[in-house]
Amino acid sequence: MFRHSVRTFLVGLCALTAASQAAPALALAAQAGPHPQVRAARALRAQTLSDLNTAMKGEAFAYASYSLFGTQADGAAHPAVGRLFRSTARTELNEHLHEAATLAGVVGTNTANLRQAVNGETYEHQVMYRGFAMQARQDGDTKAAELFTEIAADEGRHRDAFRKALAVVTSGHGTVPAPSAVKRVAVPTGMPQVRAARTKANLDTAMHGEALAYAKYTLFAAHARQSGNAALARLWEGTADVELHEHFAGEAVLAGLVRTTKKNLDKAVTGERSEATAVYPGFAKQATAAGDTTAAAYFRNTAADEAKHAAAFQAALNRLR
Repeated sequence: MFRHSVRTFLVGLCALTAASQAAPALALAAQAGPHPQVRAARALRAQTLSDLNTAMKGEAFAYASYSLFGTQADGAAHPAVGRLFRSTARTELNEHLHEAATLAGVVGTNTANLRQAVNGETYEHQVMYRGFAMQARQDGDTKAAELFTEIAADEGRHRDAFRKALAVVTSGHGTVPAPSAVKRVAVPTGMPQVRAARTKANLDTAMHGEALAYAKYTLFAAHARQSGNAALARLWEGTADVELHEHFAGEAVLAGLVRTTKKNLDKAVTGERSEATAVYPGFAKQATAAGDTTAAAYFRNTAADEAKHAAAFQAALNRLR
């Protein structure tokens, strides 16, 4: 797993709405008291919640990166390594991130999830990506400036779509918009296409944000389907695909994220060992001291998993030498 900080999660998990309920009932459900899971998350110490959020950010980035590393390994005639990267990516997303999200009470009602997304997309549209584009131009990284500007516009469209969906969910009238079509970007092996350290740092921040958005919107989509709102689920899923396969991928190309199979494995070993020996044990120690025993157990178990991942990646790297 890779660790990085970007985007904040808002908490709020309310009772699921049955699929047979009508749209007006969905709006009423948002007014209900908090789900026990949310009350439990609110009882966690602030440091524990912060560490859970950091864990989610790292697991999302690991999923996105390992997925690309797997594709590269396949193309380099290393199918076993490709399978290893993909299976590890699934564990990072479907187990580690989802468990942390449950503990932190990430998923709320459809209304709360949409409001959270509107806030996040507004920030990226108006502030983050515009600022990154300006800095890239100042540093002479024209390609990055163009990409950041393009993504800023996309995030504005995502915000508008989520606003429309929010109006439908809260009023019970209208139609949830369809998601934007994704323009998939292939990520070949390559060196960074930017030169300034500031641009490289901004690309890293952006990639972590897009990976997290993909994971978060996937969770929101599952909740929307459980609550009987298939159209909203499709909006979440389609937007998630744009964030991962278009935005993250485009940034990965400029960042030179994908290298040779050996270098990708070496990077994975370093990251997993750090998480197994330092990051997660540190989180577990802090959670234990705070009395957050369930979170502490999660951190310890995840550290053990990451140690196994590091060993598996190291074994694969040794076979290639």
